[in-house]
Amino acid sequence: MENVGTIPFLDYKHFASRIFFPENDLLMKACIKDIGQDARQNQLDKCCQGLSKLLQDQLFLTSMVHALEEQRSFTIKDKCALASLLTVALHNKLSYLTDVMEALLKDLMQQNRGAQPKLLLRRTEFIVEKLLTNWMAICLYGFLRESVGQQLFLMVSALTQQIAKGPVDCVTEKALYTLSEDWLLWQAQDFSSLKLKVLFAVGNDGEVSEPLEVKALSCDTVEQVKEKILSTFKAKFGFSYSTTFRDLCLEYEKNGSFVPLQEVDASSEVIGDVTMLNTLKHYKVPDGATVKVLSGKTHPLILHPQKSVRDDENFSGKYFHLIDPDVDEDKRKNPERKKLKLKEVHLTKLLSTKVALHSFVENLFRSIWGMPYTKAPHAIKYFFDFLDRQADAMRITEPDVLHIWKTNSLPLRFWVNIIKNPQFMFDMEKTPNLDGCLSVIAQAFMDSFSLSETQLGKYAPTNKLLYARDIPIFKQEVKAYYKQVREQPAVTASEFKDFLQQESKKHENEFDDSVALRELYKFIRQYFTEIKEKLDKNGAPSELVEQLHHVRNSFDGLQSCSWN
Repeated sequence: MENVGTIPFLDYKHFASRIFFPENDLLMKACIKDIGQDARQNQLDKCCQGLSKLLQDQLFLTSMVHALEEQRSFTIKDKCALASLLTVALHNKLSYLTDVMEALLKDLMQQNRGAQPKLLLRRTEFIVEKLLTNWMAICLYGFLRESVGQQLFLMVSALTQQIAKGPVDCVTEKALYTLSEDWLLWQAQDFSSLKLKVLFAVGNDGEVSEPLEVKALSCDTVEQVKEKILSTFKAKFGFSYSTTFRDLCLEYEKNGSFVPLQEVDASSEVIGDVTMLNTLKHYKVPDGATVKVLSGKTHPLILHPQKSVRDDENFSGKYFHLIDPDVDEDKRKNPERKKLKLKEVHLTKLLSTKVALHSFVENLFRSIWGMPYTKAPHAIKYFFDFLDRQADAMRITEPDVLHIWKTNSLPLRFWVNIIKNPQFMFDMEKTPNLDGCLSVIAQAFMDSFSLSETQLGKYAPTNKLLYARDIPIFKQEVKAYYKQVREQPAVTASEFKDFLQQESKKHENEFDDSVALRELYKFIRQYFTEIKEKLDKNGAPSELVEQLHHVRNSFDGLQSCSWN
């Protein structure tokens, strides 16, 4: 773990855009400003300038948000998109965006006054809830980089390495080492660890590089060996190998000559309609064997690289690796057979992974609720004080309500998202198995903030049983953390304004706000009448309504110009 090398942090704009638009790649890419973008293009045209000015009027903006939220056709997806487009459009005016967010939160609290106050900010049903997630991401990026990022990366790296230490079924992606019962390879065969000497072909005359030692397993398929070679190469040298995965070919040295290694070939075992994927064991590759890596592009005559069998539409039906399809089918036919007995076996296997990872998980959790320099980040202190003030104003005296508000606004809305999606923070891929493990860790994290006692019987889910002994300790740490934040000296309004202005300045040219403004106008055009009615109802001055009409006319005029 000491050789993690340079942590592959994503820069701010790529991190923020993944939080803003997790399910909309097109918008995410469109809102990121390219380094070489022409300065003339960056100047907002008159239409966007008019809309930008309109959005900077708090009465207009809050009226628009409320008008849209009242429309049944305005979906949760639309609400999230609108919140993130507003975040991009007002990214250079964080202080104003914070004022708008506070005003909308106060409105939401008043609206829910008679209902269950504990449900506030639990789900994303309102625009302001997504706005809060985005705001936390902007304000806590520095804290993430300095205090939490390294611990998260170490934990994910340790988890990835632990999974790779044991068999992983290539077809179902289930693994012997996992935290998730759903992803457990419950019928793992015998396997042995192998150290391969990997040579990389250099040029076309048969020269090779210095050998790279790569750890693999006898039960690994050829594609899994390729993945391990590429990840070992990247970990050692800090950059990816020049040839893509698809163009990579492997040969293994046997009796002085090289034999091609392929996922499926004439020697593959066929059982009924199913073909068994070739493994190192199938090719009888011994420990210490030499494997050569060639590029299919530079050696087209020597090699005929086969298309990956994973590209086959019927991949999971035609092939199998470690799990015999019939055995899995047999297990489904008798779901109750030895269910509890199996659970004990599963739990033992899951516990071995949990123990191997535990110090990394603890370090991550404590970096999140720890207090570097005995101070919480400005944004957390400021926002928690805001919630305290609202509870006082609403005469809420039950301490549980405040604990739940704070938990819903920070751990649930922000930290869980980061723990479950490290690819938002780092340049990395997330496999389904890794996703399953991260969900178990994220659940343990959230359980640490829960006020209710978990009743664990023999039918409790394995993920709850795994961390049953740790949760009570974590709960005490969380309570102490909330107490420390509350007792910390308040951040003054001017201090916080300075902090927000600095954050705005740091990232002032990261996003293309004209893209966000044009997308926002689509919502305004669609619900123009409803927005105007809401402005009239809220007693908006006539100049503001005129401004709205002017924005519509300039955008519609732009669309009618054929050269545009």
